[in-house]
Amino acid sequence: MAVRAPGEATARSADAGGKSGSRGAGKRDAARERRRPQLIAATIKCISRSGLAGVTMQEITREAGLSLGIVNLHFDTKEKLLIETLRSIAEEYRTGWRRILDGDRPAAERLAALVEFDFSARVVQRGKLSVWFAFWGETKTRPTYRRICAEVDRAIDEELCELCTQLVAEGRYRDVEPKLVAVTYSALTNGLWLDILVCPEEMDRNGARRICLEYLARIFPRHFERVA
Repeated sequence: MAVRAPGEATARSADAGGKSGSRGAGKRDAARERRRPQLIAATIKCISRSGLAGVTMQEITREAGLSLGIVNLHFDTKEKLLIETLRSIAEEYRTGWRRILDGDRPAAERLAALVEFDFSARVVQRGKLSVWFAFWGETKTRPTYRRICAEVDRAIDEELCELCTQLVAEGRYRDVEPKLVAVTYSALTNGLWLDILVCPEEMDRNGARRICLEYLARIFPRHFERVA
């Protein structure tokens, strides 16, 4: 009969328990990652329906099909969930821009692709637009919201300015200020998003896209054709 050294059984048991614990933690982490987009999607729907002030954790849990206890494991306050939702929308938008800007296509093609992206079905969704403008409406009194929104706007303006600077140099455009064009494009885009949200019977994605391309054609006529 084999004789075990003192403590050997205890060590093996502890090792097995450690592995079991690691597997359990891994499963919990995986579950959290699956639930995060589920909760954010539910939050977007609830905010678009009830507004930031009116939305409750109970409403979000019902929309997500999860218990309040499960939701509290991820976000122990409504404010933390709202901030994560804003970050998620901002990051998704920035990722889309980066994919286009990081390509090796000519500057004019990348700018045209940005217009297509800005008015794509992926970006122009009533729920997301409602949430974005709802957060913007609270930036005066919520520093965290203001910082997240401002970071996105600042990065977009800088990248647009760089793109417009390339076009000015390529086309030898005189009296065209890249920074002014970039800021104007951003303001135009935000205004058209708001029009689509508030007056969908008067403005749609195609109409908004045409307006932006017409603006670019007037500024960079050697790169963009006027909209027929």
